[in-house]
Amino acid sequence: MVMLKQMIILFVLMGVGIICRKTKMMNDAVSKGMSAIVVNIASPAFILSAGINQETYIGHDMLITCAIVTVVIYAELIIIAVFLPKLLRVDAKHVGTYRVMTIFSNIGFMGFPIILAMYGETGLLYAAFFQFPFNLLIYTYGISVMQGDSKDGEGLNIQWKKIFNVGVIAVFVSVALFLFRVRVPASIESVIDSLSGLTVPMSMMVIGYSLAGMKLKELFSKKRLLVFAFIKLIIIPVVTIFWLHFFITDKILLGVCFVMVATPVGSMTAMLAEAYDGDKETASMGVALTTLLSVVTIPLCGLFVQSLR
Repeated sequence: MVMLKQMIILFVLMGVGIICRKTKMMNDAVSKGMSAIVVNIASPAFILSAGINQETYIGHDMLITCAIVTVVIYAELIIIAVFLPKLLRVDAKHVGTYRVMTIFSNIGFMGFPIILAMYGETGLLYAAFFQFPFNLLIYTYGISVMQGDSKDGEGLNIQWKKIFNVGVIAVFVSVALFLFRVRVPASIESVIDSLSGLTVPMSMMVIGYSLAGMKLKELFSKKRLLVFAFIKLIIIPVVTIFWLHFFITDKILLGVCFVMVATPVGSMTAMLAEAYDGDKETASMGVALTTLLSVVTIPLCGLFVQSLR
């Protein structure tokens, strides 16, 4: 019920973004600026706020377990991404786009807000561990397979500056603050909390703005994309959490893992497709379709996760 309420809140906030586009209160420049604020300021503050929290104690063993589980989940997604395009009979020139859509979810814009509402600062700290492999993989493996869609791809182009961006740095700082129990001055903590509060409304409005530019009839007419969305949003999360629950006893960590794999295709997929001559149209439609469907699939799959506890 809590997850359903949170998804309704996020959906309403997306609706605000849709209204802003229809009424021209937002345009592409405003949306781009808001995205930059979320990625470079609000979201890092969001992550830091978890490390500043001194009320909840998490043992070092649990943090190590979280790191290991994160690596295992991404390894699983990479393996699935190898076979899924073949299962869907995707044209060779679009295989890279489907692989990237399979692996990289919207963990920042949608995952973090849901986790904070569901599991508090402890869950957010666990979720922060997913930030580093996400950036490491999307700017290496992601670019590599996306270039595979392009005839003039020149091989792997690792962008180290983007891998070690402000979000990843915030993860390291947040974990260090938590592990060493560093006390942050109240004034600084207040500023960080205020900035982190921008993450949810701004990110959802940006997503809503993007969705408003899509034609729903066209979205739901793509059969292959619909099958992909079903696998991405239902099959993968359910199967992943089913086998994980045999090894993870911590309910919060299991819930965090679920949200991380149940969130829709990340917007970075469309950006990579545009930058590296991938299938931009499919990537953009994949982001839009899975985002819309996730409002229903996340709460439904969440009921399955609760039944395992």
